[in-house]
Parts: sequence; structure tokens; C-alpha cells
Amino acid sequence: MYLQKMFSCSQLLARPNALQTFKRAASQGKMPLARAHGKSFAHRSDLRQAKRILVKLGSAVVTRGDECGLALGRLASIVEQVAMLQNQGREMMIVTSGAVAFGKQRLRHEILLSQSVRQALHSGQNQLKDMSLPVLEARACAAAGQSGLMALYEAMFTQYSTCTAQILVTNLDFHDDQKRRNLNSTLHELLRMNIVPIINTNDAVGPPPEPNRDLQGVISIKDNDSLAARLAVEMRADLLIALSDVEGLYDSPPGSDDAKLLDTFYPGDQHSITYGTKSRVGIGGMEAKVKAALWALQGGTSVVIANGTHPKVTGHVITDIVEGKKVGTFFSEVKPAGPTVEQQTEMARSAGRTLASLEPEQRSDIICALADRLTERKDEILSANKKDMEHAVSTGRLSPAMLKRLSLSSSKLNSLSIGLRQIAVSSQESVGRVLRRTRVANNLELEQITVPIGVLLVIFESRPDCLPQVSALAIASGNALLLKGGKEAANTNRILHELAQEALSIHGVKDAIQLVSTREEVEDLCRLEKMIDLIIPRGSSQLVRDIQRAAKGIPVLGHSEGICHVYVDHEASVDKAIKIIQDSKCDYPAACNAMETLLVHRELLRTPLFDQIIDMLRTEHVKIHAGPKFASYLTFSPSEVKSLRTEYGDLECCIEVVDSMQEAVDHIHKYGSSHTDVIVTENEDTAEQFLQQLDSACVFWNASSRFADGYRFGLGAEVGISTARIHARGPVGLEGLLTTKWVLRGEGHTAADFSEQGTMTYLHENLPVAQALPGRRTTS
Repeated sequence: MYLQKMFSCSQLLARPNALQTFKRAASQGKMPLARAHGKSFAHRSDLRQAKRILVKLGSAVVTRGDECGLALGRLASIVEQVAMLQNQGREMMIVTSGAVAFGKQRLRHEILLSQSVRQALHSGQNQLKDMSLPVLEARACAAAGQSGLMALYEAMFTQYSTCTAQILVTNLDFHDDQKRRNLNSTLHELLRMNIVPIINTNDAVGPPPEPNRDLQGVISIKDNDSLAARLAVEMRADLLIALSDVEGLYDSPPGSDDAKLLDTFYPGDQHSITYGTKSRVGIGGMEAKVKAALWALQGGTSVVIANGTHPKVTGHVITDIVEGKKVGTFFSEVKPAGPTVEQQTEMARSAGRTLASLEPEQRSDIICALADRLTERKDEILSANKKDMEHAVSTGRLSPAMLKRLSLSSSKLNSLSIGLRQIAVSSQESVGRVLRRTRVANNLELEQITVPIGVLLVIFESRPDCLPQVSALAIASGNALLLKGGKEAANTNRILHELAQEALSIHGVKDAIQLVSTREEVEDLCRLEKMIDLIIPRGSSQLVRDIQRAAKGIPVLGHSEGICHVYVDHEASVDKAIKIIQDSKCDYPAACNAMETLLVHRELLRTPLFDQIIDMLRTEHVKIHAGPKFASYLTFSPSEVKSLRTEYGDLECCIEVVDSMQEAVDHIHKYGSSHTDVIVTENEDTAEQFLQQLDSACVFWNASSRFADGYRFGLGAEVGISTARIHARGPVGLEGLLTTKWVLRGEGHTAADFSEQGTMTYLHENLPVAQALPGRRTTS
């Protein structure tokens, strides 16, 4: 259940906030003991470092929907997660509700049983008549349910070889200094012995609850939210996870169209939210949760409020939070200077729609302006790139291949500028191009036109030259763009993004391209399925695979691996074969279009051509692995390959023998990745069969696999290479970033006009697109 029936902001602002209360309590000497390290975590990703964690289970999490009895399935999954974290070496504590609900279930059962026995004795019959249950007092229910609740926890944790201990507290345990020290000492001793303390208010003897009462002086324990906050600060916990039946904090009523879940909440942002009613059970409500969370935050404990009742996430909500994933609302004292990634996405989408509505000439102007800036301000770019290179070399974390990708030069910037101008030319007839026109009936015409996809998220590693390339393609296609580059190129990416936004400002669409420079994890970005339309990863095969796994609700355009083959037929030219193999493997072995497996026709073994191939690879210091069939021909063979489905990404390759072109095709279909595959032969019929039969995104005849590149294809640049079977395949340029929509122009036509009894008929007459009306884009 979300925040509902919100109060007005004015009511909220009239209340004292928790920070003021906290400071007042501190000045009066009523503050709990200060944490040793003093500060809460600033970012979600830091939560992985949390050592001492307190989990608060709200009544709605622990109890069933009928409020009688416990939600055993939810409770079991929560216990499993707590035990898992405990076994990782973390110190876990639980503040739990549920005693009243468990006791209510037991007492109702006992009362029904007692009434049925008395009634049977009184009437002399075993038939039961209608019986009414008395109102059950909460303290009695707590007394009856507490032992059973603890026994249940004990049984569940025992399954994971984890010991638990029960602690019941009242307000007096915090107000009395001696009792407070005793409680503190007991909890520390239990944690030292690797025991999970399970804490609850002693509702059997406590006073009636006082819901919706402002915190005054020392925080009370009028509800479990307050108790959890007090204990978290008292015990210097690193993290407090408050689970209830709410997703977190919203900026407006969740039922409204524009309600947004707040990923992060900062002290002083109370004006950005309103509070609703409390949950179906419990007494705290969201306002109490926020006040308790702010109290704990100011005491040095990080806080996350999340939903512990959702069936799809309950089994991993706690571990997800500890792993730093975007779950619930995270409370932080460190407010970033710039917008959140969600805000950046909204800004990009809004400006992207304006970009798409510009005239083609205006989009071309923006791209040309960016191309000019790459050469005019190359000194600034190269200076920033030098800082990145020096830092990468000093840390030693990047391989030579990654360092090569990171490096920029004057010649590289000049090539980029030329490529961008090619994109500017092709952008003249991109968005709004009419692909098909059909006269459906008299005065009723249907058009299919090209339109942008929407918001693109491009994630790239160690390749700052990717930023202007992709930016130009996005501008040409009218798409909004989010860019997430590797931190190793932070300085270079920053200046290149500034130049892109300067160019966009020419026509007032500066925000259409956003550089995500926050500490957002890639997996968190992939969860913005309502805001991002397509993800394009550019980098290692591992990066692409990680993105494809994480992006469950967003399409991903990319290739998981680049296992490219070169097949040398028995009718191949010696010179062509040597040149193509050398370029395919040695020009840039880290590229996804580099050769990984060399297939050689069996008749070439022990021939001068084969010897020259081996000599060339050895001269280029290429490590050779033998396929199973190739190894069988050799007395002293290279190391036999562990897998024929390997992307080496270095000066290594596998050599395997095949008996025919057809066997080469079958081998590639079985072990390849549908990226780029090559045949070297002088037999035209053999080559044509290879080109037709092979199901890869790029298939070449007598040409290096390194030609699988957007720039070499004349696309100006590529946004990536796709091995998918739908949408774009191979190097993806401008056309791959467009989709279509249907536009129907009529004069009051209705579907009823075409019913069986109607007078109109379908014509379906295809019209030349050149006949499109003036003012609309057409094909040439």
C-alpha cells in the first residue's frame, strides 16, 4: 500500500522537523551515544561497506492480510536474507512487530475452542451455534503472542545455523541511564558472539501507543520505527533498513498521474513530499517513518525505507539494498550539485522532442558545429585526455588495448570531424522521411514515415571518441541521448560533452544530450524502463552481456561476443589470404571484428600457403591454439584449444581444419556469434554459396573482417554493432536509430464507413512517395 490521502504541504511545514528536534535534544544532553565514525554513507553504492545492519520489520510485513497470524512465506525469505548477511560476517539486528497479530490468532482459537466446549456441555449436543468473539485487548494479545513469535524466529534461523536472542524493551530502558547501559552492553555482547538480537517493545506491560505525536526531546519508542531509529543510533549501526508495505517516499499522492518515487531523500526536502494515512496495521505511518529515519541519519546511520511485502522482490529486497541497488528511498545528507539521473532523462526526453521537430538543416547545422569544435578546440580535448591517460598509466588498471582505446590524437580528432560531417549530410533526409504511401479509399491516404526511437542510453568503456560519434548520430536521428562513460575517461568525456551541448545550444536544445556522471550503477540505469527506450552498450563482450542480463524491460542493441572467422578455401589466392588474415587478426586484436578462429581447407595443409600463414602469425607474435581436427594432423602441436567458442581479444587465435566450404559454414553456425565472417577464395560459385548460406550480420568475400565498421561502411560513424535478428544488424548508423509511425489523413472517415453494409470500399492503391504533399519529407 502506497502513500494515500496526502495532507497538504502547508500542514507539513508547520511541524518541527526531525533535524531541529535532534539538535535541541543534543543541546539538552539527551542524545544517545555518538557513533565512532560519525557520518552516514553518502551514496547507495557505499552501503556495500555496511558492517552493522538493523532491519526493522513493520506490522504490515510480518502479519497476514487478515491481521490474524503471520505471513510465514515473507518472514521465511527475510530470515534467509538476514542469515545470509550474518554468515558473510556482518552484524545483524532485527526490530520486529507481529506479537499482537500472532497472539490475536492464538487467543481467537482458544476462545472459539472454549466456547464450543461450553456450548456443547450446556446443550448436550455437538452442534455449534453462532458465536461472537469478544474484543481482544492488545496487551493481552502481545503477551500471548510474544513467546510464539520468538519460537518461530528461533526455528527459522536454526535452519541456517544462526542463533537468535530475544530482547523486550520499554521507554524506561532508554530513560534510565543504568538500564540503558545494560541494554547497550547486552546487545554488544550478543553481536560479539555472532547472535542475531530480535528486539521488540514489551507491549504486554507498555502504556497505550501514542501515534502521530511529534518527537520531543529524546526520541520515544512509541512505535517500532522510533525504536529502530533509537537502537540504530545507540548501537552505532551503519545501516537501518525499514521495511513496510510502501515502496518508499513519493513527491505526491501515488494515485495521481505525476506521482514519483523519490530514489533519494535529503534533510530539508520535507517540502517536496506530503504524508498520507498509516498502513492497514501498525501505528507509525509514513510521517513517523520519515522522522525516525531523519533522526537516525543525523545520528550517523544510513537509512533505506522499502517495501517488504511485494511478492516479486521480498526474497531479495534486503540483500539488494545492501548491494547498493536502487530499492526504496535512500536517506542521504550529501545532496549532489547536479540533477539526478531520472531528472536528466526527463530533461533529455523533453529537449529530444524539440530536436526531432527541428528542420533537417538545423540538425545538420548542430552536427557541423560540433565537428568544427573538435578541431578548433583540440588542445583542450587533448589536455583533458592527457590527464586521463596519465591517471590510467599510474594506476595500472587498464590493459594495453584499453589504453589504446582511451588515447586521443590530433589525427583521430580530424577523422572524427570528417565522419561527423558525413553524418550531417545524411541527416538531411532522415527524420520524417515517407517510406510508403497508400490511398486506402477516396480522400483517405496512409503514410509510413520515419521517426526517432526516443531516449537512447549508450554505455561505453575507455572510448571517448564514442561520445561525439554517438552524439552526432542521435542529433541526426532526432533522438534524446544519455551517455554513461567509464570513469577512466572522465576528463575527456566532460569536455567533449560540453562541446556537444554548446553545439546543441545553437537551436535551443542543449539538454537533449546528457552525460551521466553520478555514481549510478549500470544495473540501476537499466531499471529505468519507463524512461529509456533503447540501450546500446559499446565495450567489452562482458559489458554487453552484463547489460543484456540487467536490462529486463528495455531492448538492448549490441553483440555479446565477437567470435569472427576467416575461412581460407583451397582455391584461395596466396597474397590475398596472407593480407586478409594479417589485417583481421593483427591490426587491432582487441576489436570485436578481429578474427578469433582461422578455418583452413584440409587440402592446404603441408602446402606453401599454409606455411606462409603460420610464419606470418609467428612473426606477428600471435599465439596459436589448435582445434581438435588440426591437432590430430600434428606430431608436435600448439596447445589444444579449450573451447572453439572463444573470443581472445588479443594476439591469440585458434586454427581448425575443415573438409569443405559447407563444413566451414556449419562450424561457424555452431561456434560463431553471428558477428562477421570471411571467405577467401577465387571460386565465385563457392563464395556466393558462402555469402548466401551464412547467417551472420556481416559476411565478406576476399575482404578483412576489420571492414565491419560504420565508418568504413560510409555511415560516418556507428553507434554499435548488432547481432540481433530484429531491427538493425551489423554496424548501426543513422538508419538504425529510426523507427516508423503510421499517419492517416482523411475527411471525417469512420470505421463504420467500411462495414459490410457500408458504401465505401478499400482501394489499397500504392502511391509514389514523391507525391507527398509539400512540407513533408519524401524520398528522392
